[in-house]
Amino acid sequence: MTNCVAIDPTPSHQRFDEVLHRARAEFLEMPGLKLTARQAARLLSVDATLCEQVLSALVESRFLTETSKSGFVRNRH
Repeated sequence: MTNCVAIDPTPSHQRFDEVLHRARAEFLEMPGLKLTARQAARLLSVDATLCEQVLSALVESRFLTETSKSGFVRNRH
């Protein structure tokens, strides 16, 4: 019996960029979208760690704001 391990061949920085782009697109496409980190991870089909990194980057760039109830919403510029 052969043990198969799924390995993602995508370099981590490339994966991060992909997910960052997708997250931005979701928030742009749906005005008023408010997600928790857990909901965002599910929507983007990524693990919690990558999702938190992406959300943090979007908050740092002021694209998103974290609400007092741990939700993330798009900033209106």
